[in-house]
Amino acid sequence: MIFWRVKPLNQILETAEKKSLKRQLGALQLTLLGIGAVIGTGIFVLTAEAGQKAGPGMMLAFVIAAVVCALAALAYAELAAMVPVSGSAYTYTYGVLGELVAWIVGWALGLEYGIGAAVVCVGWSGYMNGLLKANDIALPEFLRTGYFAGGGFDLLAFLIGLAVTVLLVIGTSKSARVNSVLVAIKIVALTVFIFLAIPAVKSSNFEPFLPGGWGNPLGGAGVLGAAASIFFAYVGFDAVSTAAEETKNPNRNIPIGLIGSLTVCTIFYLLVGYGAAGSVGAQPMLGANGLPLDPGTPAMAAACAGSEALVCSKEPLAHVMRLLGHNRIGDWIGIAAILALPSVILMMMFGQTRIFFTMSRDGLLPDALSKVHPRFHTPHVITILTGIVVSVCAALFPVGKLADTSNSGTLLAFAMVSIGVLILRKQQPDRARPFRTPFAWIVCPLAVAGCALLFVNLSMTAKVVFITWAAIGLVLYRLYGYRRSQLANQNA
Repeated sequence: MIFWRVKPLNQILETAEKKSLKRQLGALQLTLLGIGAVIGTGIFVLTAEAGQKAGPGMMLAFVIAAVVCALAALAYAELAAMVPVSGSAYTYTYGVLGELVAWIVGWALGLEYGIGAAVVCVGWSGYMNGLLKANDIALPEFLRTGYFAGGGFDLLAFLIGLAVTVLLVIGTSKSARVNSVLVAIKIVALTVFIFLAIPAVKSSNFEPFLPGGWGNPLGGAGVLGAAASIFFAYVGFDAVSTAAEETKNPNRNIPIGLIGSLTVCTIFYLLVGYGAAGSVGAQPMLGANGLPLDPGTPAMAAACAGSEALVCSKEPLAHVMRLLGHNRIGDWIGIAAILALPSVILMMMFGQTRIFFTMSRDGLLPDALSKVHPRFHTPHVITILTGIVVSVCAALFPVGKLADTSNSGTLLAFAMVSIGVLILRKQQPDRARPFRTPFAWIVCPLAVAGCALLFVNLSMTAKVVFITWAAIGLVLYRLYGYRRSQLANQNA
């Protein structure tokens, strides 16, 4: 059976008490952590890719992705308030669907956070290298691009990964304070963009509105294809729930952090998308067949040669400002991205380490990974290991379709959490629920359907990588976790 070795929720809470993390985060800090995790590479970088796939219809893509996230957030809020411990979807699944499904979800979250953090490191490096080049102090080409992107070793991507690792080892509360400053910078930059771009909107820039149509199950162009990619722009809000064990009054503060951060980010995304598409246009580059070209391909690069189109820019928001004649403000928005993107790396690595920390505590991964630093009260071993892996991957690999790959793990986790809420409503209807998902029997099935819709519209590369990653995880579970988990020994 799949649903075996289910870990009772009461036991999950007892296990957390034996090797717990210090509670030091409040509702405001959690909301800022959520905003810090969400607003980043997605809106600063992927806006151009969304425009290439869907044209002005990318605004619909933002809405579709936001609705799926909102539905999943309501399910997350109920389980996070009931089980306020580290581990996010992994922990919730363990307590409802059993060990095997929990392992698959935890392993998938590793794909989400690990690849996601590396993607943002590379994105940050691109902005920083551009700034250095503009000031005639550029690094050698060999050190500006990863080996698998045609270069050698992306030094800046490697260094920012290590810097965030050190910050996370020092302490969660210190990380949260630094993150609060970075969030403020992002909010100011996006607010300035909105106030300058929206007055320049022209209705003619929205025609045609859906040049790529709605898309197809094989992924690629269209609104659904853009939604599957732009979903990365929302990835990270669930990292708030991974901080449950370090939250003061989690029953109240976790739902506030989840829903509050998602609401703020959605409003900003819609306003930014409207301003960008309406002010300078977001029509895609078309191929000989009349359909939008696939971003990141040689054909797309050839079409963009010498073009000032928004969909060709690697820094779309700054590019829009320059096209509107605000060159200095465009430069400052680029600098804001450089300052702000590390907060996204921070939260993705934060989520990765807390999930593997919890899996280790459950015996599914080596015990050494759940050691807590005596001074900083952080899981320093898994944090250092994660930081090294993320930094090396960022230094060698290109952004490419990694955002889609990261999304595949996220969508699985969201779907499992939504299913878990319904199962728990049936199995344990009398258990205290500080936060209840409204209309759960409507919201949760819609969340699962939304996740499935976006998954089938991911690129084929993302689907293949996801299946391969899952297969590797199952082998590791059979060789290690199956025999060494606490539940296996407990029932022996």
